[in-house]
Amino acid sequence: EGDAVIRFRHILGGEVIELPTIEIEPPADFTAFDAALARIESYDWLIFTSVNSIDPFLARLEQVGKSLLDLEKLKTAAVGAATAARLAEVGITLALVPTRYQAEGLLESFDAASMRGQRVLIPQAARAREILPETLRQWGAHVTLIEAYRTVAPAYDNSAVKVRLLSGKIDIVTFTSSSTVNNFAQLFGGAALSSVVGNAAIACIGPITAKTVEELGGQVAILARQSTIDGLIEALIECCALTGVKNN
Repeated sequence: EGDAVIRFRHILGGEVIELPTIEIEPPADFTAFDAALARIESYDWLIFTSVNSIDPFLARLEQVGKSLLDLEKLKTAAVGAATAARLAEVGITLALVPTRYQAEGLLESFDAASMRGQRVLIPQAARAREILPETLRQWGAHVTLIEAYRTVAPAYDNSAVKVRLLSGKIDIVTFTSSSTVNNFAQLFGGAALSSVVGNAAIACIGPITAKTVEELGGQVAILARQSTIDGLIEALIECCALTGVKNN
């Protein structure tokens, strides 16, 4: 069980039905990844947009004969509290952590003029959002994207969850990323989310995830103020207190 599930189930008394919608897999090919890390000293900025990219980055860094010492002259930025915490754990000093945990928040924290000519390396998921690298390039930065991991939909029997949804025995469906929304819809044959979740409220970790829900035919009832798991839990607690939701 993850920390969030333990907290909600055992401490807060909620009933949690876990439905895995993403699996993390390595890239199909490490050629571009390794080539970028082999010349890591040539970059000015290293940007991590997800905690999932950190361990693959460290593993491949060692694979090409580099170490954290080779990152000392780079400025490192992190999107999200979990990402920043993990980087601190492994000994990477952060130059920038935006207060708004999205790519847009990071862009707001940069001085656009100072990014001209800067060499930026971004380890990320396959098919990640393009707003960060595109904007940096518009500002004149030289951006290298490397695929650190892939998110795929797991093989999963959703029949039990489907029955509970259709019978109204699930109060809230939570989504923690756009990938979880897309894969959830895929698990249910691509049907509009409103028809899949029935009377259950949809809760989202942040506005980007909420936008994906709306694009796939759902309506967001609960939105975390801070785009973190803790922020989502707090939003769930507030909602349950206001509506008097009880476990089925």
